[in-house]
Amino acid sequence: MIENGTLLDVIRFVVGIIILSCASYTDIKTRRAPNKLWILMGGIGIVLLVVQHFTIEMDYLYLSIIPLMFAVAYLLFRTGIIFGGADAKAIMALSLLVPFWPSLQNFPLWQSIMPFPWVIFSNSVLLFLLIPPSLVIFNIVKRDLEFPYCLLGYKTNIKKAKEKHVWPLERIINGKRKFVYMPIDGDSKKQIRELEKAGKIEIWVTPKIPFMIPLLIGFIFSFILGDILFHIVDFVL
Repeated sequence: MIENGTLLDVIRFVVGIIILSCASYTDIKTRRAPNKLWILMGGIGIVLLVVQHFTIEMDYLYLSIIPLMFAVAYLLFRTGIIFGGADAKAIMALSLLVPFWPSLQNFPLWQSIMPFPWVIFSNSVLLFLLIPPSLVIFNIVKRDLEFPYCLLGYKTNIKKAKEKHVWPLERIINGKRKFVYMPIDGDSKKQIRELEKAGKIEIWVTPKIPFMIPLLIGFIFSFILGDILFHIVDFVL
């Protein structure tokens, strides 16, 4: 028979996967995640905390993690470390859904002193940082090794670029082609049209990968593996 605490963790795990999967789908399609998803996640989290209060013991001092993570998420958004408001809202909602470290039989494998909502975020960032190396490997396979473009993006037909969610890594400035290290400012569609007017047929672009996707994977990894960054540091040292 499943213990109450484990059952609640299973429910949190399933709810998190379902809602983050929905958010990832809408983010891919429209680059937006509806607020109702985070209201639903936070609401379920509060209900589960109430159930936990009446059924099993919990560390009430640890609940201070929730307002702390709200503040951290807001700060990350305001400083531009995370770019989307939905990403910040997701972290806030996750702090309500999973404020405590879960206990699912022998999982997570690598626990740490860090709050579990923060572990989800740090794991997601680690996964997000794997994107540039993946692009380099992709360009090596295609034999498109024009530096520094191949480090951050890939080459595509300009007509296809207009139909995709991408940022151009190059601009035409004073009649000369220039590399753009941080292309996220400005209207990407307008910038692509300007490159097309300049006669470009193929351009280097970097994909607008929604953070919801690594957040979903990071959520799953956190329940199974635990704190990946802490484990790496502990292994190295």
